[in-house]
Amino acid sequence: MKTAQFLFIFLSFFVLSSQAVKAQQQSQKRIQIEYSGFLTFDEAKYPGAKVLTRDDSGQIHIVHEGVNMWCDQAIHYGNEDFIEAYGHVKMKQGDTINMNAKYVEYSGKTKLAFASGDVILTEPSSVLTTDTLFFDRAKQQAFYKTGGKVVRDSSGTITSRIGRYYMNEKKYQFVSNVNLVNPEYILNTEQLDYYTQNALAYMYGPSTITGETSKIYCERGFYDTQNDTGYFIKNSRIDYDNRVVEGDSLYFNRNTSFASATNNIKVTDTLNNSVIRGHYAEVYREKDSVFITKRALAITVQERDSLYVHGDTLMVTGKPEHRITRAFRNVKMYKSDMSGKADSIHMDQQTGLTQLINLGRLAPKDNFAVKRRPIIWNYDNQMTGDTILLKSNNKTEKLDSLIVFNNAFIISKDTVGDDYNQITGQKLYGLFNEQNKLKQVDIIKNAESIYYARNDKQELIGIEKSKSANISMFFDGNEIVELRKINQVDGTLFPESKYPQNAKKLRGFDWREDERPRSVDDLFKDDPPLNLPVIKGLDPYVPQTDFFDTSLRERAEKAEEQNKAKNIQKPSKASRHLPLQNQDSISKQLKAGVPQKPLKPKDTLN
Repeated sequence: MKTAQFLFIFLSFFVLSSQAVKAQQQSQKRIQIEYSGFLTFDEAKYPGAKVLTRDDSGQIHIVHEGVNMWCDQAIHYGNEDFIEAYGHVKMKQGDTINMNAKYVEYSGKTKLAFASGDVILTEPSSVLTTDTLFFDRAKQQAFYKTGGKVVRDSSGTITSRIGRYYMNEKKYQFVSNVNLVNPEYILNTEQLDYYTQNALAYMYGPSTITGETSKIYCERGFYDTQNDTGYFIKNSRIDYDNRVVEGDSLYFNRNTSFASATNNIKVTDTLNNSVIRGHYAEVYREKDSVFITKRALAITVQERDSLYVHGDTLMVTGKPEHRITRAFRNVKMYKSDMSGKADSIHMDQQTGLTQLINLGRLAPKDNFAVKRRPIIWNYDNQMTGDTILLKSNNKTEKLDSLIVFNNAFIISKDTVGDDYNQITGQKLYGLFNEQNKLKQVDIIKNAESIYYARNDKQELIGIEKSKSANISMFFDGNEIVELRKINQVDGTLFPESKYPQNAKKLRGFDWREDERPRSVDDLFKDDPPLNLPVIKGLDPYVPQTDFFDTSLRERAEKAEEQNKAKNIQKPSKASRHLPLQNQDSISKQLKAGVPQKPLKPKDTLN
């Protein structure tokens, strides 16, 4: 019996304790007034509410689930767990979030705060200012839609028409007329995700970053505002003073004035009217240099005929008034009236001098193999030598002269037969006419020649083989019309039938017509297959979800149901600032003729 009584008493105590704890917990979830100087009631203006006013010792202190709020005056609707705070309002959440405003509304049921009038939201890495702000404590998100400004010391100032701050992620999402102003540059975009802890910015849609020496454009990009580096994709380009860099993806470092590009690259020299293309490039602005590889192609744009140069690697260096282009490894050039090939090509745009050079270390190791030398084709003429120099006139965009140093060899196919006119010597000097065709060629020192002499009817007169100190050739169009031998040592004109078959080619003869580029596409025909890297890119833009989402709407509807249970007929104050399309219950109120007016910002009760 005693045991039964003891159990009854214990259970009764347990139930009462549980109810007390539950009641205490429920009490803790409601808005609490920690301090108020004066308490009054005004049922005419504020039915069912307490009117709180500060005194000289301090402001009103309000507490609710980890948030503290201070203000000069407040209206506390206890039945609806709702408060309106006026004058020098301060709201503090934990040690990181602080908000100041002239006026704040807060619902303990929805945990939604509405602030207006000189609103300032501060977190450790940034300060947000706006005229109107929504703060959903349940989602830990703040939202403005009437313009706002965020300041971060190292990054600058960001303004936008719409913005949201995700407190857990420490991330801002800005939309519409977004501007980031930094002492070094200005960033403009329509959509920007910004992380306050590491100062990383992600741009979506047409975006520009304009600095003193560069302007960047992209339609998706990333910028480290703290370290001044960026990565840009989708129609990205960088405009320097006299260069435009375009590519599928671009990397940029403002500190070192460096940029690199990957895949489908185009670098335009706006002053010298030239373009280089490829699939990987590096640009050093302060050094006025560009390095490009992977199907690298340099294009010198001319009014009548552009010059194309292709090599494994291209380098363009020098100030705009004195650009130098260097092409390395298996270099080819093409122009409608001239093409060439060499281990490397060096072009000076100021002097108009182009050098074709072969490197000894790349020569065949076989002593019996014909040495590969730089080569030029001009119409029907093939010229080779250890080094070839071409001189052009930059003003007229025409070829001026040609010099071949050491082991000079010029070959042209006979106009009728399958044989070849040939001249070789130590050096070659050539002059071009207005049509960029050779008009005169002089072979200097140890000149030898094989020439197929024909009459006006193109009938073969004989084959002349000779040796002399120098030889001069004169052309009319593509035909040799005169051959002058100076200080001739030996020379014989043989009838074709008497000419030795094994002497039809001079020593060093190497007809390389099959290597001749006849189009821009031919420049790449010997290249290995091109395997471009897959650009990882950046994640696509994720549009903002509705701030006044289902969870917030459900909280507001639950508050209305609680009001109804308490026989409160007026619309719930918890739904006051929710857009009409998100308020199912408010639509019913509208049908019933209940007006829904937005609350205007206030400084004081009066």
